[in-house]
Amino acid sequence: MKITRSDRILRMIALLCLAAVGFALISQYGFNMQPCAWCVLQRLILLAIAAVCGLASTGWGSILVRRIGAAAAAALAISGVVAAWYQYSVASHSFSCAQTFADRFIAGSGLDAALPWLFGIYASCLDARVSLLGVEYALWGLMLFVACAVLALWALGRSGRD
Repeated sequence: MKITRSDRILRMIALLCLAAVGFALISQYGFNMQPCAWCVLQRLILLAIAAVCGLASTGWGSILVRRIGAAAAAALAISGVVAAWYQYSVASHSFSCAQTFADRFIAGSGLDAALPWLFGIYASCLDARVSLLGVEYALWGLMLFVACAVLALWALGRSGRD
C-alpha cells in the first residue's frame, strides 16, 4: 500500500509528540525538573496525539480514517494549546494546582497511581515554572501544540489529494 503525504505528516506529528514527552522525562529525571498537574496533563495530550496520528497513518486506513485522525489530532492539539496557555497565564502564578481541572482529571483517571514515573504530579504549579533558553516550558509546550495543530490541519487538507 502506498504511503501518502498525509501519512508522512501524521507520522511526523506522532514522532514530534513522542520526542517532546521524552524530553519532558529527561528534564524530570536528568535535571530534576518536577512536573505539576498541568505539565502531566500536557504529557497525556501529547501521547494521545501520537497515538491518534500513529493509528491514522498506518497505511491500512482509508482516506476517511486519515481525515478523522487528522481532525482528532487537531482537536487534541487545540486542547493542548488551551492547557499550556492556562498553565502559563494562570496556574504558574498560583502556589498550588490542587483541585484544578488538570489535578482532578489526572488523579481521577488513576494514571498518576498506575504510571507514576510518567504521570506522577510532583510539584506545585509555581515550583514547576522553569525556563529553557529564557522561555518558560509552558510556552514551549504551547508552541509545540500550535505546530501540531497546523501540521494536523495540513494533513487533513492533504488527505483527499494523496
